[in-house]
Amino acid sequence: MESDGEEEAAATPGAGGAPAAGRLKGCPELMVDDDMWEMAKTAAWSVSSCKPGNGVASLRDDNLDTYWQSDGAQPHLVNIQFQKKVQLQLVVLYVDFKLDESYTPSKISVRAGDGFHNLKEIKTVELSKPVGWVHISLSGADPRETFIHTFMLQIAVLSNHLNGRDTHVRQIKIYGPRPNHVPHQPFHFTSREFVTYSTVR
Repeated sequence: MESDGEEEAAATPGAGGAPAAGRLKGCPELMVDDDMWEMAKTAAWSVSSCKPGNGVASLRDDNLDTYWQSDGAQPHLVNIQFQKKVQLQLVVLYVDFKLDESYTPSKISVRAGDGFHNLKEIKTVELSKPVGWVHISLSGADPRETFIHTFMLQIAVLSNHLNGRDTHVRQIKIYGPRPNHVPHQPFHFTSREFVTYSTVR
């Protein structure tokens, strides 16, 4: 879901023919559709490099005052690996140009695959001095392609504003469709056990 707080210019094709999502500004509030939930709590997270004290944990601590800071050559990579193949719809990042200036990403690539050996770029976005949550939809050009099915997601910071070398990203959240909706059931269940006992067999 792209919020009204985001501004989007004409999209340009990404490398390898992957569609670009356009220039994004960010949104002050994290807004996600009710039929999606956060998928990456049990995933294995890693980064290509980091400054001491600004590692991968800062991406998942729900604190907008902390950040991951890379410490190496571009591209800067965040790797999210799942124990089983999952359905993913949306990547949401929190970045802040006002605070981070040249450390703020300006171009991001999202890649997916079974592992490092076969990652394929599925979306590129360009950011324009973003402040807030940036929503990157993983849906394809075909309306039926509402999600991707993957073991691994990689978020690559290809460049920064003002030609900065290292990058700051303050939070990353990964969303997918809520599992096993029961027909004609208005409630969203949070565990497989609730779904199992929600109907008479």
